Amino acid sequence: MSDQKLVGIVLVSHSAAVAESVADLARGLVGDGTAVPVAAAGGTEDGGFGTSAALITRAAAEVDRGAGVAVLADLGSAVLTVKALLEDDELPHDIRLLDAPFVEGSIAAAVTAATGANLTAVEAAAGEAYGYRKV
Repeated sequence: MSDQKLVGIVLVSHSAAVAESVADLARGLVGDGTAVPVAAAGGTEDGGFGTSAALITRAAAEVDRGAGVAVLADLGSAVLTVKALLEDDELPHDIRLLDAPFVEGSIAAAVTAATGANLTAVEAAAGEAYGYRKV
């Protein structure tokens, strides 16, 4: 394992399967062999649909490599749960909830993090995913 400090990424979804699938896709599309720390925090602790503050907190600690943590969330209550954790200082110090589309933003964040970019650059890349045109 490299001792390079990379931005960690946490993907918060109402579904464990969705969060893990997007995490796998993000890891797979990095493409340069860099092991970007990406963790899925999907569903509830008992495997149901919903959002778990405990899963988010564990995932953030797992991916924190000293360069900050970027969090992307899929739906309203996932966003609200992350915001509550941030307000209560229950997450690592240098962590940001990114305003970005869940899938495209996650890929952009992982690819950018793999370059060794800082948290601000990862946030900008993820946010730019709103502009990806499909037609």
